[in-house]
Parts: sequence; structure tokens; C-alpha cells
Amino acid sequence: MSLSRRALLGTALCALGVTAGCVGGGGEAFRTYYDQPVPSDVARSWRVTQVVVTAPHSLKVSEERSYEPKADIVWREDPEGDRYAQVEKLMRDAIARGASGLRGSVPVRFEVTMTRFHALTFEAESLPYKNIGVHNVNFIMKVVNARTGEVLVGPSEMEASLPAMTGNEMIAARIRGETQKSQIQAHVARTIRAWLSLAPDNRGSFSRAGA
Repeated sequence: MSLSRRALLGTALCALGVTAGCVGGGGEAFRTYYDQPVPSDVARSWRVTQVVVTAPHSLKVSEERSYEPKADIVWREDPEGDRYAQVEKLMRDAIARGASGLRGSVPVRFEVTMTRFHALTFEAESLPYKNIGVHNVNFIMKVVNARTGEVLVGPSEMEASLPAMTGNEMIAARIRGETQKSQIQAHVARTIRAWLSLAPDNRGSFSRAGA
């Protein structure tokens, strides 16, 4: 999802009267992070000809209907099916959008390996609380010269985690036409644009309340 590791279940049980005490803690830190942005003159010399995203089958997928399944890949908005392929397409589209401003002469291929994609389950999204949900998006990025195969950048670990919406906030977002997918893709695209020096640096951290 991921919900702040101790927060979601504790908060839910709290609301149901299952726990004896429900005192908010300091929360846990999450972030959008990458190594130093690619220098602008380097990135602008590139032209992206292909984005290859791989979600290795060594990553654990969960279809468990719970607040926080223990898995590497948790994704619900697409119909039940190949979650690896669904995550690959979602990320491929988002990364291509983020890199769409590159018009240079050097053809490059982005090779992306997912290490985690943990969005909210619908059970978690329905909880009537704020500041508890996190979409965890972690991947390794490599930029390769499409002609020669030379590795130009990477492999670099990247994190594009973002606060998730729950309860009435997400209901209102869906009425506006937003979905988990559109929110995640927009954030990933912004992160890629910033990493490519096409937009201001957007690295930063945020916290979600603990229980």
C-alpha cells in the first residue's frame, strides 16, 4: 500500500474498539528520492527511443483483501490478471510521459527494474482517516545508448513514493476523475522529469502518523 507500517491496522482496530489505547505516534518517513539529477546538458542530448520496464517474478504479488498485504506488488485498479504486466505498463507509460521533453540526437533506452510497487487496497482506501496511506514505488533506472549498448547512467535506485488518499478525500478525487493510477503516474512522471533536469528537483520526504 503501504500504510504507515503500524498505523493503518492500529487505527482501524482503534476505531472498532479492538485496542485498549490509541495514541498517535510520530509516524514513519517516506520519500521521493534519486541520486543527483542528470545534468541538463546531458539529458537534453538524449532522445528516448524505448522504455523497458521489468517487474521480476521474484517479487511477491498479493491479492489478499486486507488493509496491508505483506507483498512487493499490490495493485487493484486493473482487473484481476497479470499484475506484473499491469505494473510494467503503468510504469512504462508514466516514465515515457516524464521523459517526453527530450529531443536530443543521442538515442537512449531506459531500462527499469521494479523493486516494489505497493499501492492501496480498496479496503484501505475506504477507511475514513487521513494521513495513513502511502503508495510505495521503488525501481532501479539505467540509461543505455540505444546504438552502442553503452551504459550512460546507472543503475540508480529511485523512489517515487507518494501520500495516498483515503475515505472522503479519495471519493472526492474519484468524482474529479482521479484514480490511484492517475495519481501514481503523475507523480512518477514528475519524478522522472525532475531527475532529467526538465523540472525543478522534487526530492523530499513526508511522514504518515503512527499508532
